[in-house]
Amino acid sequence: MNRSKILLIVLSISFFAFIIFSNKINKDDINGAENIIGLNFTNAEKDSMLDNLNEQLSNYENIRKVELKNSVPPAIMFNPIPLGFKINQNQKVIKYSDYSYTKLPKDKNELAFYSIGELAYLIKTKKITSTDLTKFFIERLKKYGPKLHSVITITEERALEEAKKADEEISKGIYKGMLHGIPYGVKDLLSTKKYKTTWGSVPFKDQIIDEDATVIKKLQKAGAVLCAKLTMGELAWGDVWFGGMTRNPWDTTKGSSGSSAGSASSVSAGLLPFAIGTETWGSIVSPSTVCGVSGLRPTYGRVSRYGAMALSWSMDKIGAICKNSEDLAMVFNAIRGEDENDLSLIHAAFNYTPKINLKKLKVGYLKNDFDKKYPFHQNDSIALSKLKELGVELIPIELPNIVTKDLSFILSAEAGAAFDELTRSNKDDLLVRQIKNAWPNVFRSSRFIPAVEYINANRIRYLLIQEMKKLFEKVDLYVSPSWVGNNLLLTNLTGHPCVVVPNGFSQNGTPTSITFIGNLFDEEKIIAFAKLYQDATEHHKKHPKL
Repeated sequence: MNRSKILLIVLSISFFAFIIFSNKINKDDINGAENIIGLNFTNAEKDSMLDNLNEQLSNYENIRKVELKNSVPPAIMFNPIPLGFKINQNQKVIKYSDYSYTKLPKDKNELAFYSIGELAYLIKTKKITSTDLTKFFIERLKKYGPKLHSVITITEERALEEAKKADEEISKGIYKGMLHGIPYGVKDLLSTKKYKTTWGSVPFKDQIIDEDATVIKKLQKAGAVLCAKLTMGELAWGDVWFGGMTRNPWDTTKGSSGSSAGSASSVSAGLLPFAIGTETWGSIVSPSTVCGVSGLRPTYGRVSRYGAMALSWSMDKIGAICKNSEDLAMVFNAIRGEDENDLSLIHAAFNYTPKINLKKLKVGYLKNDFDKKYPFHQNDSIALSKLKELGVELIPIELPNIVTKDLSFILSAEAGAAFDELTRSNKDDLLVRQIKNAWPNVFRSSRFIPAVEYINANRIRYLLIQEMKKLFEKVDLYVSPSWVGNNLLLTNLTGHPCVVVPNGFSQNGTPTSITFIGNLFDEEKIIAFAKLYQDATEHHKKHPKL
């Protein structure tokens, strides 16, 4: 064999060896990884790790061959219940306020801003039919939805069928309760039969999940009428979706915040009596604030997420966005409860009553946060003064002194897993927002979060939950600025419920809000407390002029 052939064989072997072994992890790879995870190893330790690291890499490649739809949850379940915590499971009859004062307005357009309670009274007493009310709101959705960019799909055919059924039932003396015949909309991350579920995102804009989410089934059982699927920030971030930016009805040059953008905007503009939103880290609180509506983020484990897009399995929560606090109670009572398809649910009673005994109520407030200088400070100060005027004794409290912001990568890690295939397929390039502070970059960066750090972050989260139990041994509920400090992230990590209500307007004319935080499974108390505040103020009764 001549030298040229030998050289060719050697080069070929070298080439194939390069192909075969180039994907293997070596010490240089570990050197770079050390900087990412903030650790240093000796050369001997690096040599020892190589076999394990390459075996793990092979594991990853095999795992990625298994199709994992977004609806598949991890086998690790988050539990928000602290040690020694007792859940009240003694359900009593729920009481609402008297709405017999309600009359059909001379100007039908005023119905747009009637509360659920008022509309329910008109329907129950047959002053108006569900069909007429549904047609009225569908007309408003068609008229103003395009201006606000708040509607993705109007479910008109389904709505008219459900409204007709409600009218037939009521005419026969079958009245299911406060939501019977009431139109509503849902954030478009809840699946519905026959209609698209887009998640507000370009790669999924034609997606059909031909099944009703549990929340929609429960609302249908209560007699509510689904009229629209509403916009959301793409994959539940912000107010920008594949159709543009959802607008704030108070100032249509600005966005409605997010990610429950269309839900808050539509309720604020009187396009619907109520809407369903979701929150992982502020997605009900934030749009409710800037749109001037009332929002409820329930305790983690109260409302089934079956049929909802998963972003963070340990932080996602489904709640209501309404015109006032008592409306929140009506919607929450319909959507709460156990579901065999969601193992995270926890059975607890909901004994709402509009009356609240202030003499027996210990109310805290985050003094250090309220003392800071921030845009809503004046309105928050007036709100605290109003509570004192009503007889509330505010007790200064502080949140647990445990790292909170540093735990936020828990959400990033879970979101990266939820949209793993999107990243690996490079379809994340189709998302509208491609800046550093947007999902595509977060999903990619999340690949470098070590499993050990994710687990240790959740161990610290466990400590945070125990500390919050101690805090609620001092107070029944507490008041917080909606956006200042760590409260919003902390309580989303611990799973505590909150109600956010409007408390005035900013200098540019858009609404501001204040937040009431309750103990786990104590939605009834914070809703009643919010009603006490709203009964003494007029902020929730003001509406944008489109």
